[in-house]
Amino acid sequence: MRVLLALLTLFALTGARDPILVPEISQHEVDLQQGFTGTELLLFGAVLTPEGSRAAQDYDIVVVLKGPTQSIVLREKQKVAGIWINAASTELRSAPSYYAIASSRPIADIVDDKTAAIYELGLKWLQLSPIGAIDPEEQTRFSGGLVDLNRRTGLYREQEGGVTVKEQVLYQARIELPSRVPTGIYTAETFAISKGRVVASASSQVEVRKLGVERAIANFAENYGFAYGLLAVFVSVAMGWLAGRLFALI
Repeated sequence: MRVLLALLTLFALTGARDPILVPEISQHEVDLQQGFTGTELLLFGAVLTPEGSRAAQDYDIVVVLKGPTQSIVLREKQKVAGIWINAASTELRSAPSYYAIASSRPIADIVDDKTAAIYELGLKWLQLSPIGAIDPEEQTRFSGGLVDLNRRTGLYREQEGGVTVKEQVLYQARIELPSRVPTGIYTAETFAISKGRVVASASSQVEVRKLGVERAIANFAENYGFAYGLLAVFVSVAMGWLAGRLFALI
């Protein structure tokens, strides 16, 4: 009897295999053209068993959409004698240009702090690595300032309860891209979580690109920076001269 119970327990443990995720995105290419005011991406998919049938178990789903990482210099403004000047500064080597997270429940109710930090599940867990030595309190202040700035401009977003799961198998989340969204390759990661443990993950990509006149100008500025700067100065001077002449005729 003991041997039989042991075999049944072993079968139950080995039979409960982790699920797989089948993710998809409503569009894999976002074109930025004149008059672009933003768009909405639908991230959806299914939670299945390795055999391809419905998992039939409750999982929490977390979706993260992250833009290309970039090195960024942060400068802190300070008012001296009534004039705002640049004070302390630091450089972060891995700040995402865009970050959005949506979850079926609050992250704090799904995973512990260690797991959230490992997978960067939430704005407070972003790994904004500074270049060089920096005081931890100062790093926290600069990182918080960057997160707050990007949150106010719509480039960083959190949506607790933004993922809906139907019949324990289908999930979906809607994530907005603002009009000033940066170009590049975006990574959409989906996590299935059970009892505080990430049991499955999958990723797909979205390309945000410029088309038309905007793309031509961006390419010219990137490939011929000096000439672009001279042209910008010339256009500004010409527009100022033209405006002055028009006002003189009125």
